[in-house]
Amino acid sequence: MNIFEAVLLGAVEGFTEFLPVSSTGHLTILEKLLGYRIDDPAITAFTVIIQSGAVLATIIFLRKDIARVVPAFLAGLFSTDKRDNPDYRFGWAVIIGAIPIVIIALLFKDQVETTLRSLWFVAAALILWSGVMAFADHAATQQRHEDDVTWKDSLIIGLVQCLALIPGVSRSGATMSAGLLRDFDRVTVTKLSFFLSIPALLGASLLQGYQEAGNIADGVGWVNTLIATAVSFVVAYFSVNWLLRFVSRHSYSIFIWYRVVLGVILMGLLTFNVIEPK
Repeated sequence: MNIFEAVLLGAVEGFTEFLPVSSTGHLTILEKLLGYRIDDPAITAFTVIIQSGAVLATIIFLRKDIARVVPAFLAGLFSTDKRDNPDYRFGWAVIIGAIPIVIIALLFKDQVETTLRSLWFVAAALILWSGVMAFADHAATQQRHEDDVTWKDSLIIGLVQCLALIPGVSRSGATMSAGLLRDFDRVTVTKLSFFLSIPALLGASLLQGYQEAGNIADGVGWVNTLIATAVSFVVAYFSVNWLLRFVSRHSYSIFIWYRVVLGVILMGLLTFNVIEPK
């Protein structure tokens, strides 16, 4: 991998991580177009690790919300009087919502890093999950808001988030769809999706960095990995800011149509053997 490719992959990761279009799907497609074997351990580890840049950008962007939620959560742990605070309940909701994907990712790690990396899965997931997103966007009443989030809501959203282990589904697309079907407004489900990404993606990045350090060093290289992570951080910060403003005024239709078009194009390229699935 050269520096230009590292910058390009980092930019794509940062821009798409929180959009409901599947950052892993986009990275997998781009990595294949650049000539990489997409189920190579170094490439799969690289794909996961550079997500940490987007997560750090989210933490900085949400710093005021985090500074509000974390103290309220800690206060509620030691005082029953503080447990009526919506921020205390929101803190529990984030923790509970992050647990399912951690368990499923560890149980099915090999399948996620090999079988599911096929571009056929990416194409199918892009198209099929677009139908779910369209239904959720149409059916949502949006009558509930951030203060209404319960542990039950978060657990359901967290379970649906596990489907994002299939490249092409999109972690944010899964959580946003589930949140809309729980009747939350778009800004709330988008922000909750951001919060749920912090433990899930940061944990996965640290684990891959520890387990695949040798493959990274011998493959894409740590310098390129760190460059891509830094670029991901910068681009993601602006992407998150734009997305929150966008969903406050628009539906997810533009993302849904984009996913369908990309999925159809990818399926055509695979059908006519223009590119190989792995």
